[in-house]
Amino acid sequence: MKNPLTVINTSASKCGPCGSTGCGSCGPAPSVSNAPAVLSRREFGYTALVASAAALLTGCSEQQPTQTASQTAPAAPALSPDLAVVQQSKGPILTTLDEFYKMGPGPSSSHTMCPIRITYDFFQRVSKLPDDQLKRATALKVHLYGSLSATGKGHGTDRAALAGLLGKAPATCPPEFLDGLAANPDEVHKVTIGSIPLNLTLKDIIFDATKGDFHHPNTMTAVLLAGNDPLYELEYYSVGGGFIEWKGYKAPEKGQPKYPYEHAKDLKKYLIDDKIPLPKLLLENELAISGKSEKDIWELLDQVSEVMVRGVDTGLKVESILPGPIKLHSKAAEMQRNLNNSKKGEAGQAVTRVASYGFAMGEENARGHIIVTAPTAGSAGIIPAVVKSLQDVKVPQQKIRDGFLAAAAIGYLCKHNATLSGAEGGCQAEVGVGSSMGAAMIAQALGEKPKVVSNAAESALEHHLGMTCDPVAGYVQLPCIERCAYGAVKAWTAYCIASEENPEERRVDLDTTISAMALTAKEMNVKYKETSEGGLAVSVVLC
Repeated sequence: MKNPLTVINTSASKCGPCGSTGCGSCGPAPSVSNAPAVLSRREFGYTALVASAAALLTGCSEQQPTQTASQTAPAAPALSPDLAVVQQSKGPILTTLDEFYKMGPGPSSSHTMCPIRITYDFFQRVSKLPDDQLKRATALKVHLYGSLSATGKGHGTDRAALAGLLGKAPATCPPEFLDGLAANPDEVHKVTIGSIPLNLTLKDIIFDATKGDFHHPNTMTAVLLAGNDPLYELEYYSVGGGFIEWKGYKAPEKGQPKYPYEHAKDLKKYLIDDKIPLPKLLLENELAISGKSEKDIWELLDQVSEVMVRGVDTGLKVESILPGPIKLHSKAAEMQRNLNNSKKGEAGQAVTRVASYGFAMGEENARGHIIVTAPTAGSAGIIPAVVKSLQDVKVPQQKIRDGFLAAAAIGYLCKHNATLSGAEGGCQAEVGVGSSMGAAMIAQALGEKPKVVSNAAESALEHHLGMTCDPVAGYVQLPCIERCAYGAVKAWTAYCIASEENPEERRVDLDTTISAMALTAKEMNVKYKETSEGGLAVSVVLC
């Protein structure tokens, strides 16, 4: 890769169709990055866990015999300490709700939503270049690297990246527009940068090297060319859960939390010792960090809830073969329709209903429709299934809002101390965290004490540890959609267990399990990290 050129020192604010405050599509302009941290967050808790760590995850299939830990391929390289997501793992958690619950097109937060955010950001930047530079422009190109290149075709990375270059904002880009780009790959699209018209096609999105010394497994560059010479180039990183960074990125200034915390044990002091309710703590931190009003926060959570439930309701009515070479039939509508004639009994019907909700939103995500990251697009069926099932039992909206806050707290802890990226940590970081968030949401919405909320989250995450990310053909379908259904059911299971046991007798705490996930992510073979090089991705043969 060429070294990125100096970036301009301004950035879009309230730009284009996503100009509402808090859109988050375009970050602040980059400046000189902070000095690299000596230790990355991946080292958090490793020393304490080494003595009790389980055997390394290894893979086997018909194509490859079982290997011992010492024979496995090397794990993925450590993340660059220059990344803000690594540097920010030190100090209090500063993530906000509008950063975490992001709306945009599926099927992948890292491979679809982030690329459209990235190229939309690049589009805004180059539109502000001086006219004398723009007059020399002849082309726009995007190069995809690492996991983005390896599985980008199945995730719609190319169409998303092209849509951003065409000025489409992620939260408002119509799914039909993305479908049109995929259906007409040779179509020429005209875009005006400043006053300069350029022609773009999907061929301008280049699937480049899958292996290399990248700052992050999800790396891409965008470049404005004058002939073969770059006029302006910037390297970007999709760091998980819809979060993006770029070369020289500096995190925006934020307020300081009223109740600072880094780990679940820090929350315990406030929640149990000081008897501060979790929703109150999260709300007051949100007010302090984001500067938003309480009204703004409730409106955001209500919008998130509405988008999620609408997606479930739509998915329960649509029967189709999902896009791509797998030819996978949707299941949600049939599952829901057969409930009335089910002979499964009360327990079977309850499980089927929750699973159908997870399928419904997972299938909508696979169709490339608008979803909410919770924490990622690949796990976007779990929290909607939980919300829909809470509505089924008439939980008031304010309680559901409180549940969203509790779920965010779990997601924040996992992001801060481990990862939300399938390319970095496997599916445990997506579906595992989503299920853990769902369990916390149920417990909080149903009025449980903080220890039960924490135990439910721990239980759900614990039973996803080691889960690989191995999408068949690179599409977020097999096993991803069904995993969303299982994640939602496991969230309810974890809550049911945690709410019936003696909370003080649980032997494994949430911090320990998050640390175990981070350790597992570090040592997991790179084949099982969203590269489609292992597991089901090589075992399933498409005919």
